[in-house]
Amino acid sequence: MIEWLGYKPYKITHASDNFDELYECAVELIKKGHAYVCHMPADALKGFNTPDSPWRDRPIHESLKLFEDMKLGKVGEGEATLRMKTTLEEGKKDPVAYRIKFTPHHRTGDKWCIYPTYDFTHCLCDSIEDITHSLCTKEFQSRRSSYYWLCNVLERYCPVQWEYGRLNLGYTVVSKRKIGKLITEGIVRDWDDPRLFTLTALRRRGFPPEAVNYLTAKIGVTMAQTCTEPSMLEACVRDVLNVKAKRAMAVLQPLKVVISNVPADTPSQLSVPDFPADETRGSHTIPFDRTIYIEQEDFKESADKSFFRLTKDNPVGLRYAGLVISVEKVVKDSNGKVSELHVTCWLQLVIVSFDIANLGLGNCLLRVCPLSAGGWSHYTLIGQNNGMNFQFKLAQYNCSMCTVIFKHKFPEDSTEVPGGFLTDINPDSLQVLPSAMVDKSVAKAAVFTKFQFERNGYFSVDPDSTPDKLVFNRTVTLKEDPGKK
Repeated sequence: MIEWLGYKPYKITHASDNFDELYECAVELIKKGHAYVCHMPADALKGFNTPDSPWRDRPIHESLKLFEDMKLGKVGEGEATLRMKTTLEEGKKDPVAYRIKFTPHHRTGDKWCIYPTYDFTHCLCDSIEDITHSLCTKEFQSRRSSYYWLCNVLERYCPVQWEYGRLNLGYTVVSKRKIGKLITEGIVRDWDDPRLFTLTALRRRGFPPEAVNYLTAKIGVTMAQTCTEPSMLEACVRDVLNVKAKRAMAVLQPLKVVISNVPADTPSQLSVPDFPADETRGSHTIPFDRTIYIEQEDFKESADKSFFRLTKDNPVGLRYAGLVISVEKVVKDSNGKVSELHVTCWLQLVIVSFDIANLGLGNCLLRVCPLSAGGWSHYTLIGQNNGMNFQFKLAQYNCSMCTVIFKHKFPEDSTEVPGGFLTDINPDSLQVLPSAMVDKSVAKAAVFTKFQFERNGYFSVDPDSTPDKLVFNRTVTLKEDPGKK
């Protein structure tokens, strides 16, 4: 994911690379009188104001022997820990350095049955690897004292630890533990579920890496604990995709429209620009036939003057086709729902207006005036097996344009959500539209290819796609005028 963001790591390391040296450090710490083997149960070590261990002053040779027994598997899991003689800034006394766990490691196998904790590992691995500055989020500030203490008592090189505010986002959780809980509870599928805000999830949803970098550059680095609105990230996404995403036409909730009188000279293929604002950037073709599909919401049998789409009394123009359609017949199903429209069409009338003042300079202004039509209709052309059906996955948004896995902006805030974040789940956070249609130009698109489906938003090809059925995730909606109906 670091490389997806555009960066090349100098080196990738694992704490397990240093397990042997870390063990030797633990032995040295015991010899210096700064660590001891303790038999207090795990429950007694949780929280603050825990009682002092009765084994805190255990003889050094005794702790050394017991620690070796722990390493050799002679001590049962949970029966002993190695603890450091120090107090964290938050007041927690004698943090644990090693625990017994009879579980194979994914990199070292069965070699070890004792494993170092974060408090013991972090600073020593940084020291071993010659890290100059260890950058953490604010919740690790309480570990800074033990970080410096451990390097100093072992007389090792000590890096500098700096803490910064975490990049928190509203209406979601970013804690690995809490995301893991969402997965195990079956609320989301995995770490890359498009409703999450992990990097893998953002990539799957169609967020370009430039947008993530753009956001972090805009908000900067701060030590304050702040919460960023998801809409700010989505605005960065639109800025990038508006320039990079090819246009295509799609209908999410299709309504069948049959044109009864398609002119004989109407071309069977229409050329559509990939980027209407700059037609020099390429184009694609779409088939044209007497059967098309429009959005269900684009038709009303009767409507007031604020509705500029298709009605019985209001014709519309077909985008790119140069035709105007007018409703002749409305077909309804057994439930009274409109299922099909029969329409007639005629050529769009165009008036060309020349600016006389500029003719001498070789310039003219063209004004295209749709006459006798209330507006342009967005549609998908389906005819003679030229069309394809696709499945769309849409993450739902609230009015702030953020995904609504959670109903509240701060699902971890006990004052807003007393029952905890798992009680704040919106069961309708994922909407699947299996009947959606899109023009054939996207048929061979690779996974993660991004499109702007005109009027509907930006979409990305999901990894669940197959040659027979493409799956799209809606990345973000188009920026809409809040007063537009």
